[in-house]
Amino acid sequence: MKGVVLAGGTGSRLFPLTKITNKHLLPIYDKPMIYYPIQTLVDAGIREIMLVTGGRNSGDFLRLLANGREFGLKDLHYTYQEGEGGIADALALAEHFADGKSICVILGDNLIEGTIRRAVEDFRKQDAGAKILLKEVPDAERFGVAEIRDGRIIGIEEKPQRPKSNYAVTGIYMYDATVFEKVRKLVPSRRGELEITDVNNAYIDEGSMTYAHLEGWWTDAGTFESLLRAGNLVAGSRPSVDAEAASVEADVDSARSL
Repeated sequence: MKGVVLAGGTGSRLFPLTKITNKHLLPIYDKPMIYYPIQTLVDAGIREIMLVTGGRNSGDFLRLLANGREFGLKDLHYTYQEGEGGIADALALAEHFADGKSICVILGDNLIEGTIRRAVEDFRKQDAGAKILLKEVPDAERFGVAEIRDGRIIGIEEKPQRPKSNYAVTGIYMYDATVFEKVRKLVPSRRGELEITDVNNAYIDEGSMTYAHLEGWWTDAGTFESLLRAGNLVAGSRPSVDAEAASVEADVDSARSL
């Protein structure tokens, strides 16, 4: 399975920060935002990764990430999205990279506490279709929301005023090779974009969509509020300086006693 990180867009909700850089290069605690989705894929055992970006600051990704060796990769692939065509439009640019293989797609502003390794392994055993990861949230109206009946997803509604469940569709998707055919059949939404929700509903309509629940915390980082929340969540999951110092001191005392 190959991995695709979608890191385009203007990040207009984060102006004026994004007037001088790409949203996905903003810091989340002690690392640039883009590090987190790449590491999520690497931790899941995915070693062939493409980054889809765009805008005036796209060259900064190459300067920052180079060939991906910091993540243990042999190389990192790049492609460029012109304009604002939506998530599905950005995904279409990875067709040549996918080369007929299944892919795991993650939005560049999505951060998770845990791992998606088990979901990826389960999807590898799935003959065809797609798999998405869901997370129960208190503000489902902000996201694409999955309606579940008898253990199956029967539909996804984008940012509903009255959500039919509390299960948000996270920005992590696994697709077989037919995803690019489905993207080509899409028509732009009222926003003038090709929507990833329409891609997911196409798989649901053909009965080939599965899902798993994401463990641990999950957040996007596309607004000032969620950017702050992401930094706090990451900081809270790291050992404190005092705890690290105590651990080092304990190791020293242990060594002296030998």
